[in-house]
Amino acid sequence: MKSKKAIIIKKIIKRGSEGSHGGSWKVAYADFVTAMMAFFLLLWLLSMVSQDKRMRLSEYFKSFSVFQQTGTSFMDRTTEMLKESGESPKKSTPEASPSIANTMNATMKAEDVKESIKKAIEQKLDDIKDQVLVDIFEGGVRIQLVDKAGKPMFEIGSSHPTPLAMRILQVIGDNIKNLPNPASVEGHTDSLAYKSSNYGNWELSTERALAARKELETLGLSASRLTRVAGYADTVPLIKEDTEDPRNRRISIILFFPQKQPQ
Repeated sequence: MKSKKAIIIKKIIKRGSEGSHGGSWKVAYADFVTAMMAFFLLLWLLSMVSQDKRMRLSEYFKSFSVFQQTGTSFMDRTTEMLKESGESPKKSTPEASPSIANTMNATMKAEDVKESIKKAIEQKLDDIKDQVLVDIFEGGVRIQLVDKAGKPMFEIGSSHPTPLAMRILQVIGDNIKNLPNPASVEGHTDSLAYKSSNYGNWELSTERALAARKELETLGLSASRLTRVAGYADTVPLIKEDTEDPRNRRISIILFFPQKQPQ
């Protein structure tokens, strides 16, 4: 007789996507990203509203009761909430317009402008600072570019600026082009006479003033600010005791300031 063999039934339960960790984590991650996006969107929206509105919103949720305040708005309690917090409503301040900036510049004192220009000269023209004179006179601030033996501002008998003059005009132009003050440019010579009867110190001083004016405009000085460009020949010497002194050959740039009205 043959012995009966026991029949063994093995039940195998297959689990879907086993080994690939399933896809549930993707749903959780998507929820997390969505929540973070909403959070940062809320922060951005809060940064865009005014202080009083943020205060109203904060106070509203501090004392909010679903049983007593459902359907009410916090927007009509601005003054009350700000008083409770000890703060006062703040008005937004618009950015300064160009006209306001010009008004602020116009209120600058002549002494301040003088010191600012002298400081720039000390820093950028230290080797030739003795050829740039800055002073205050009754009408405003005067900047003078003066000749020195061996260091002229213009070529001899010419209205062409030397590299030295161009260098000084660059510094001066950078410091006065944004000021609102009216300006004038004057040319002066020494008393040495020309041999030619058709060209003299009057023509030379005027042409040098025009050349300086042209260079300043190139550097950014508005032509609308200029009230006068003139040559004075040798009639207004800087060194009165020696009218042939080379320092009498100069260009004067004048910034005018409004005079105080008598009380």
